[in-house]
Amino acid sequence: MNNLINTTGIHTVDILSRYTNGKFRMIVKTRLGMTCCDARDFENPRIMENPESAITGYKKGVLHTVQFQPEGSDVWSTVFSRTGKKVNLIDKSILVNLTVGTINGLYYNTNLYNHTQYSAVNSKTWASYAYQMNETPVLA
Repeated sequence: MNNLINTTGIHTVDILSRYTNGKFRMIVKTRLGMTCCDARDFENPRIMENPESAITGYKKGVLHTVQFQPEGSDVWSTVFSRTGKKVNLIDKSILVNLTVGTINGLYYNTNLYNHTQYSAVNSKTWASYAYQMNETPVLA
């Protein structure tokens, strides 16, 4: 992830870029407490292709942890972890694909939301990337 620009200091790991297949599960807060939800079989390839979708499938404040199990392994690795208003850990593949709109809509009260970070990567709209450089349009 040589195009990742992270001025916020959020701790990152690089797990997802090493694998092509695997399973995801999410730890979410419900009325009954914390619940583990496995991603359905058709969701796993979609999440691998678009890592941002691993953290966009739930309402604001519900998702606490996303774990990944590579195909052929029995070990679950954490690729996203949030406690309260602080994102403790996030995979580089997820972070580099995050858009301003996702952060502003679901994570605006966390440390992912950072105007200095948006300025550092030249973000202008909600469709802009928040953690990789956005190209400036060339006017002819």
